Amino acid sequence: MKQAVDFHGHLGPYLVLGLLMGDYALTRLKAQPHFGLKVRAWGVKDKPMSCLIDGLQLSTGCTYGKGNIRKYDGKFIKASFLNCDNKKSVDLSVRSKITKMLSQVHGHKSSENLARKIFNMQAEDVFIAKI
Repeated sequence: MKQAVDFHGHLGPYLVLGLLMGDYALTRLKAQPHFGLKVRAWGVKDKPMSCLIDGLQLSTGCTYGKGNIRKYDGKFIKASFLNCDNKKSVDLSVRSKITKMLSQVHGHKSSENLARKIFNMQAEDVFIAKI
């Protein structure tokens, strides 16, 4: 998480969501980082939700420069991950209880506290996965 905070500039819950999403997808798909995965994310166009993209880039190695990550408009936060080698994919969306927690964040300290809480949760408690 320290590397992510150093890169992003601060600790926040959307950064952590991106870290966890990417890590979970790599593990679930048994994909190789950097070139073995393609990522599409929705609902992350504006701040603070767009911070999720930095977490995804750091956890997966997918970058805008390589063209293997894209973001799209969307009403809800979700991401789709494709293993480039075996063409398996997983779609992850944020559970409603997490969305509710995010909506109750007010201020930097509250944001950091929620980020730490989410970081320590199991991915299955944070995301809904569809294969």
